[in-house]
Amino acid sequence: MAFGILALQGGFAEHGAMLGRLGAEHFEIRQLRDIQRPMDGLLLPGGESTVIAKLLKELGLFQPLREKIQAGLPVFGTCAGLILLAQQVEGGEPCFATMDISVKRNAYGRQLGSFFTEGRMEGVGRVPMTFIRAPYIAAAGEKAQVLAQVNGHIVAARQGRQLVTAFHPELNDDLSIHRWFLDEVAQGLWKR
Repeated sequence: MAFGILALQGGFAEHGAMLGRLGAEHFEIRQLRDIQRPMDGLLLPGGESTVIAKLLKELGLFQPLREKIQAGLPVFGTCAGLILLAQQVEGGEPCFATMDISVKRNAYGRQLGSFFTEGRMEGVGRVPMTFIRAPYIAAAGEKAQVLAQVNGHIVAARQGRQLVTAFHPELNDDLSIHRWFLDEVAQGLWKR
């Protein structure tokens, strides 16, 4: 078994490198036949959420991936991946809409609004956080658990087997968030 990484845009190669360092088999998802492979989980990297959503639909990936997520496939969304999973998107249309969160797109501004900080993430500890044209979670519903905040804004959350971060853990050397996803959210399925 392995983890699928949506490879339509964004830091999919960096996510793959993190999984590789952890010894987890992974493969890229670019077309419909790629999701026929058995998956222990799915990673949705950053990029431009409206473009990714459009490509998901054009390539026929949207409905089968949504069904897999709704059926309990562990999923980790970073930045645009967070937006794709949100039930409500301020200034945009929901895509998968599987997490009980409302997201504000480009909340930290344009590229010049990018920044780096460190913060505490529940279940993980202190982690580096790289924000690039990042969203934040404006509101988390009853089903979603807030995991991290920066300057009063929610930047990480979990709902069952879904994990999201507004920042890019794949752009740092710290493996702790990816390890936590594999161990806790995907419930150790990668160790088979």
